[in-house]
Amino acid sequence: MRVSKWGDGLAVCLPQALVDELGLKEDDEVNVVAVAAGQIAVEKADKGAEPAKRMEPFRWFLPEGYKFDRDEAQ
Repeated sequence: MRVSKWGDGLAVCLPQALVDELGLKEDDEVNVVAVAAGQIAVEKADKGAEPAKRMEPFRWFLPEGYKFDRDEAQ
């Protein structure tokens, strides 16, 4: 893959095989993390995890396995 300039940052185009494996579609979010020197990992972001984590201090009861879906809520 080639790294390209995009605005003030850099971008790469994901290969179709990776897109298919992760089940990605337009507007999905991904996390890119360094796993070792010179190596990265790409994973599909769990959009529902962050809102649930922010609610923890309020000690609200959430059913086991609950995942917030912003699109479904609207």
